[in-house]
Amino acid sequence: MGPGPINADPRVLRAMSAQLLGQFDPVMTEYMNETQALYRDVFDTSNEHTLLVDGTSRAGIEAALVSLIEPGDRVLVPVFGRFGLLLAEIAERAGAEVHVRHVEWGQVFTAEAIEQAIVETRPQLLAVVHGDTSTTMMQPLAELGDICSRHGVLFYTDVTASLGGNAFQADAWGLDAVTAGLQKCLAGPSGTAPATFSPRAAAVIRSRSHVEAGIRETGDVLAHRPIRSNYFDLSMLFDYGGARRLNHHTEATTALYGARECARLLVDEGMSAAIERHRLHGSAMLAGVQGLGLSVFGDLEHRMNNVVAVWIPDGVNGDEVRGVMLNDFGIEIGTSFGPLHGQVWRIGTMGYNARKDAVLTTLAVLEQVLRRSGARVAGGGGVGAALDRYDDAARPGVSPETGSMSAASAVAGPRLAAS
Repeated sequence: MGPGPINADPRVLRAMSAQLLGQFDPVMTEYMNETQALYRDVFDTSNEHTLLVDGTSRAGIEAALVSLIEPGDRVLVPVFGRFGLLLAEIAERAGAEVHVRHVEWGQVFTAEAIEQAIVETRPQLLAVVHGDTSTTMMQPLAELGDICSRHGVLFYTDVTASLGGNAFQADAWGLDAVTAGLQKCLAGPSGTAPATFSPRAAAVIRSRSHVEAGIRETGDVLAHRPIRSNYFDLSMLFDYGGARRLNHHTEATTALYGARECARLLVDEGMSAAIERHRLHGSAMLAGVQGLGLSVFGDLEHRMNNVVAVWIPDGVNGDEVRGVMLNDFGIEIGTSFGPLHGQVWRIGTMGYNARKDAVLTTLAVLEQVLRRSGARVAGGGGVGAALDRYDDAARPGVSPETGSMSAASAVAGPRLAAS
């Protein structure tokens, strides 16, 4: 119940137990096509170049940045947590001239502030995290696409922590490049990075195409300034997953099975329904920690649906509380990084764990462990406040914010139906 990774959905684990196939087996080729189509629905895009990068979510970030950035390109990174700093570092390692803007952790940027920074720095690329789990904040993106379009800037975002549990529309918001991971709201294991690229981003990547000598064909034109990584060369990955099926690496068959099932489950549930499920259980967890008398970190207006950061009460050893919850009750919660390390707990409600029973059990255990640590908490206040939130959602005449699913379905969480 931390900020990720979370428990994988049992249906995903079951899918991953199937026998291996070679990447050129016709069945595997069809699985690759199906998976790309499913992730177009997850990202809400029509991008042809929607694919999986074999590697953790950081592999997806690096593939996007190293393929889009040429040495000397200017990149703007608005930083509101640890993972904005990661984007800046990867861009620097790719040879970019990186310009960073900061806001205090727990806050996000206004669209006006980002546009002003674009005017000042004139970047080729804006790289911004959507949801940063280090602070639990979510940067609004809806206005940034138009801003980038007006200024001729490519627009990239990392949605690892937010996708599947918060509203996201790659095409409608004008995104050029998006990368994610499975280990949070997508209810899978770390190790695969779904990604999507607009025609504009794909053209930039294609302009740097370089096919390996061992598989090069007559007519292949080689770029003068090729992408500096072989494994993360998206121009080759486009050909690997596209019509050419040009050999690149040995496909991570089991990982593809898992990623396909993660997307299938979300699409089957309905993206708006999955977002509402995360919103409901996240709001119940928020109400619960507040019901215990704990203070919540950051700007609640911009908090992700799927994780909340709670100030550790004075006099309480945060690591000891986490240790007792894990060792005695089998429940894991997290701390954070940098200035928040040891100051807050981060409690997630995401993916398979965005369920009523998981929320209530976590709150009940947290109350008992805090009591034994000497903290003053409201008896039954956490579970009671969460139950009140669920009762409100189930009350006749009260519809979910999205209007996409019944309150009863949202409370119940994911169903373990046969695939």
